[in-house]
Amino acid sequence: MSSHHIVAVAFFLLFLAATVLITVWATKRSKSSKAFLIASGGISAWQNGFAMSGEYLSASALLGMTGLLATSGFGGYVYSISAAISWPMMLFLFAGPIRRLGKFTLADVLSHRLRQKPMRIATATSNIPITLFYLIGQLVAGGVLIKLLFGLPYAVSVIAVSLITLSYVLFGGMLATTWVQIIKAVLQCTGVALLTFLLLQHFGFNPGNVFRAVAETRGADYLGAPSLGGISRWDSISLSIGLLCGAMGLPQILTRFLTVPNVGAARKSALYSTVIVGLFHLMVLVLGFGALAMLGRETILHAGGGGNMAVPLLAEKLGGSSLFGFICGVSFATILAVVSGITLTSATTLAHDVWGSLSKSGTENTEPSVKVARASSVAVTAIAAILALAFENTNVAFLIGLSMAIAAATNFPILVLSLLWRRLTTNGAVWGMAVGAISSVVLIVVSPTVQVAVLHNNLAAMRAHWWFFPLSTPALITVPLAFAVSVTVSLMAREATSEAKFDALQLQDDTDMPSTPFVVKGH
Repeated sequence: MSSHHIVAVAFFLLFLAATVLITVWATKRSKSSKAFLIASGGISAWQNGFAMSGEYLSASALLGMTGLLATSGFGGYVYSISAAISWPMMLFLFAGPIRRLGKFTLADVLSHRLRQKPMRIATATSNIPITLFYLIGQLVAGGVLIKLLFGLPYAVSVIAVSLITLSYVLFGGMLATTWVQIIKAVLQCTGVALLTFLLLQHFGFNPGNVFRAVAETRGADYLGAPSLGGISRWDSISLSIGLLCGAMGLPQILTRFLTVPNVGAARKSALYSTVIVGLFHLMVLVLGFGALAMLGRETILHAGGGGNMAVPLLAEKLGGSSLFGFICGVSFATILAVVSGITLTSATTLAHDVWGSLSKSGTENTEPSVKVARASSVAVTAIAAILALAFENTNVAFLIGLSMAIAAATNFPILVLSLLWRRLTTNGAVWGMAVGAISSVVLIVVSPTVQVAVLHNNLAAMRAHWWFFPLSTPALITVPLAFAVSVTVSLMAREATSEAKFDALQLQDDTDMPSTPFVVKGH
């Protein structure tokens, strides 16, 4: 094993040892359902801010976005721009209402003014493809990274990542997952800041020199208007819509507002996350083009993984085996932390919303089963690991973009309508979520994303089929469609209880106290 591999293993084992100790500590404090699933709402604002940042700054941010910039030019920065814009919107639109209305899951918020059972089942089932695509992206990054370092088969690498992250979830719950996210976020920001400093030092601390070096080797067009490797302008717009609206609809991000004690802490944590995410993506812009300038596009693509290895290779170029090992260790930490967070969110949703609705009363007071949550964690991770085997050479950021496109057409429209529109009905919300989720998955399957990138069909031949969808991401079609269906179905028949609860919510003072349940006879 080479020296930089040994350093990478050392950093990875150090992180693993720290997180195992955290898991053991958290296990003793995660006996109840509330403690296991949302850490009893006792996470502070700054802790949750770092944890939210860690949840969002996944392998797609560290590996995928830099790889896209290095291989596709400035068009790849649409991912970062959309991410940076979404966080302030999330702060002002969703932080307060979600903390006031939610208890365990996003479905608590959506079903507060709508009928409990249909909303919980609709939310849980429509969120399955969101979490699956997100998990697939993380597992792909982990598999490629371990394969690069140790020469292990890709399938073995994916299984290893899955088993390690499952241990955090099964034993430590949300408390362990939160602290794993915090440690990972600090390490990730430290690593990226150090790498950015060394890169700028190499170019005389002038970011302009980085872009000039790219222009000299690749041409000025590489720094021009977004192209994303030949994707049309409409595809770029669709991608932006999916990333912007999808970030505000990711269940694993929104659920984090429920781990803090009050509304004020929820807003502060969102503010801290906004600052961290914004600064991180500014550094990503410099690192992506820095990798291109110093390594060359061909070297990055030759490393495999659709450009995902740009940052580790840049670290080796700038700092040798030590920095390479540190960045790889941080990458491991990133993947493990994010996978554990998504897995726990999926398990909470299935245990609280699906199992609770089918086996108990299906009300917001239903206590989730920890046993069901743990079983769900195993099932979700196993499915994602199997599917990750088919996406080995797909860029991670692009896979996360697909997850966000589905979230944009399911959770985002219903969240907005539930909080802002009086006439929304249960039937309208259910139909909107169902149409948004189904149309997104269908259009992804018949798009170039699957037909060309995964199934390796000929693009020119595919364009001749009437069912072929030309855009790689469907949000441009599916987000307006979900809004339209929800509004149309809601206008067909009024729902008095929903309107009464909406009016009650409007009268509440914007305090840190949770909302008082408003009960209407017969609901």
